Amino acid sequence: MRAFSYERAASPAAAAKAVAERPGARFIAGGTNLLDLMKLGIETPTHLVDVNRIGLDAIAPTSDGGLRIGALVRNADLAADPRIRRDYGVLARALLAGASGQLRNRATTAGNLLQRTRCPYFYETAMPCNKRRPGSGCAALEGFSRSNAVLGASDACIATHPSDMAVAMRALDARVETVSPDGSSRTVPIADLHRLPGDEPAQETVLQQGELITAVALPPPIQGLHLYRKVRERASYAFATVSLAAVLVRGRDGQVETGRFAFGGLAHKPWRVEAAEREVARGPAAVSDLVLAGARTTSHNAFKPTLARRLLAAAMAEAAKE
Repeated sequence: MRAFSYERAASPAAAAKAVAERPGARFIAGGTNLLDLMKLGIETPTHLVDVNRIGLDAIAPTSDGGLRIGALVRNADLAADPRIRRDYGVLARALLAGASGQLRNRATTAGNLLQRTRCPYFYETAMPCNKRRPGSGCAALEGFSRSNAVLGASDACIATHPSDMAVAMRALDARVETVSPDGSSRTVPIADLHRLPGDEPAQETVLQQGELITAVALPPPIQGLHLYRKVRERASYAFATVSLAAVLVRGRDGQVETGRFAFGGLAHKPWRVEAAEREVARGPAAVSDLVLAGARTTSHNAFKPTLARRLLAAAMAEAAKE
């Protein structure tokens, strides 16, 4: 691990300013992803700004009946909160499907959203990776790509985003609140937070240098059956091969009348096609056709579209039985 300097921020604005003013500076909270990457020499920050004591660790109601989740709320605490379990079951289930109990005790809400890909070539520093070293190429394109993207990818990168929590938040239409180094704040719909790779896969979000996530706001509770389904290589402590966050509502005939569907493991960001949700009455095949339009697979991950179709069909069938 390379040498770095360290400071502890006293406020969100001070933290944002400190990172903006120091080239190569990074925020650190739980450190469950950043420290691993530093040990491997993938992340080499020159300065770390500790944000653990700036008061962003509460879950509070909002004026519209939703909840505001502080950026430093630990994943374990968020999953266990009675309001989350009662009103946002898809989020609680997604959190519990991620990592291990020990990691959930340290990982934070903002850190979970900003964790970096688990593409094996991103982690292998001897191999080319445009995300790690822009312009070097993408070894995954001709390499082992079982875990990689089939939607929204480019010739520069076929990595996927690893977060379970982000997939559930995309289904819920969460909003990400930030503060900038000049003290101004803004709200970013979670649909717009993560970028597709295009020609610049190293630019993973729309956040600017020094811009700090302060909270994630959830809308008022969404009625319906909340499901999170995750297919992975082993039963625990594994990232999604394909996952599905769904909120489904039945009509009087017992069939699913409306639904929200967000997928993980398919793209560089949580994948939701809202136009597809308007086709629920036509059945899961019609929804899947729109969700998976334009899918581009490799010989290793050609099974992913079929797996996504089966997850969606199973979720709709389960909702019809409730």
